[in-house]
Amino acid sequence: MKFRFFICIAAMMASLTASRADACSRILYVGEDSLRIVGRSLDWKTPIPTNLYVYPRGMAKVGNVGDNVVKWTSRYGSVYAVGYDGGVTEGMNEMGLVINGLFCKGTVYNNDSTAGRPGMSLAVFVAWLLDMNATTPEVVKVLKEHNFDISGATFDGGTVSALHWGITDAQGQSAIFEFDHGTIKVYEGEDMKAITNDPSYPEMQAINDYWIKVGGENMLPGTVKSPDRFVRGYFFDGHVEKTADSDLGLAIIRSILVNVSVPYTYRLEGEPNVSSTQWRSFANLRDRLYYFDIVTNPGIYYIDLKKCDLRPGAPVMKLDTSKSSVMIGDVTDSLKPADPFKPMY
Repeated sequence: MKFRFFICIAAMMASLTASRADACSRILYVGEDSLRIVGRSLDWKTPIPTNLYVYPRGMAKVGNVGDNVVKWTSRYGSVYAVGYDGGVTEGMNEMGLVINGLFCKGTVYNNDSTAGRPGMSLAVFVAWLLDMNATTPEVVKVLKEHNFDISGATFDGGTVSALHWGITDAQGQSAIFEFDHGTIKVYEGEDMKAITNDPSYPEMQAINDYWIKVGGENMLPGTVKSPDRFVRGYFFDGHVEKTADSDLGLAIIRSILVNVSVPYTYRLEGEPNVSSTQWRSFANLRDRLYYFDIVTNPGIYYIDLKKCDLRPGAPVMKLDTSKSSVMIGDVTDSLKPADPFKPMY
C-alpha cells in the first residue's frame, strides 16, 4: 500500500517538476472505416518559418556532407513540413506513413559506438524514413539496425534540436522512439494516442496512469507543461465520437489540439522555454490529406497527395506559407515548382 502511495506521489511530482520543454504535442484520432488523423502542434519562442514541399519518388539524396554518409533513392513521394527551408520537421508519404518530431530535452544522439557509422543529418532524417518506408514496422527495423550516426546544425541562436519522434501508419501501427545516450529506445503499439515532450515516454506513461485512475471527468491537469498536455490530449481523445467522416474527424482532432495548445503570445515567467503554438498540422492517413493551420491565419488549408504528381522525374513542388494567409481549403493547385530545399547539415 505504501509503495502504491509513493508511485502516485512520484507521478504527481513529476507532473509538477518536469523539465521545461518546448511545448509541442501530437495526438492521434482514430475514427471508423480506417479513418486516422494525426494532429500535431508546433510551439516555439521565436517564429519558425515553415514551408510545405512535395517531393516525388526516384530522387537521389544524401544524409550529410562527406563520403561516409547515408545515401538513398526515394521509393515514395511525400509532403514535408520544412522549417527555415532547411530541415524537415515532419511529413506524410503516399503510403499514409506519418512521422512527427517533437522536442525532448533528455535526448543524446551519440556515443562511442555510433562514431564512424554513415552520417545522417537531422535536417533530412525524417525525409529519409518517409522516402524509404511504407509502414511503422519497416521504420522500426531501420531504427533497430541503427546503421547511421545522427548529427545536426543548431538553429535560432544556437539551440540544439533535441527530439523524439512519433510514427503512425495507415494500418494503425504506431511507435515512439527516443535516443538515450546513443541508444535508440523504441516503444511500439497500435494507435498510440499521445506524445508531448519531456520526460521520457515510460515516465510519461506513469504520470498518465495516475490521472487515468483519478478520472478525467473529475479533474484534469490544466497547465501548459508537457505532462499536463499529454494527459488532457489522451483523455479527450478517448472520450470523443468515432466517425468515418473525414471533415467531422478533422473538427474533432482540431478541437483537441486547440485544448492542448499554448495560447499565442503566452509567456510563463521564469520558464522561457514554454512557448506559444505557432502552427498545427493534421495528417489524414486514410485519405492522404495534409492540413496546415497557422494560428495567425484566418483559415486552414490542405494538400491532397492523391492529386500530386509523384512520378520519378516530376518536379519538386512548394507552398510558400508566408503567402498563404488568405488560403482556405484545398490548395494543391497552389503548389509551385521549386528547387529542393537546402538542408542545414
